[in-house]
Amino acid sequence: MSQKILDDIDRRMREVFAQSPAADLEKNMRALLSSFFARLDLVTREEFDIQRQVLLRTREKLTALEARVAELERKRGGSGPAADEQPSIPETP
Repeated sequence: MSQKILDDIDRRMREVFAQSPAADLEKNMRALLSSFFARLDLVTREEFDIQRQVLLRTREKLTALEARVAELERKRGGSGPAADEQPSIPETP
């Protein structure tokens, strides 16, 4: 068979599949799912990872500031909560 005949068969098969009910069903399902997910107010993985890194940096700064405040209070005479009385911050994975 020549390449021209194979190309012609390929073109005709694509036309048949494009007009089949399966193509319409796929389009309708995609539209339905897109509409459903749009209402869920989801974030992308990239946005999630960025916010996770921001949270980790903020926790590190908070821990450093708590240690600094505890040290200053200790030097000043301990007129605040003791270092062992400070509330702990729950860790998230």
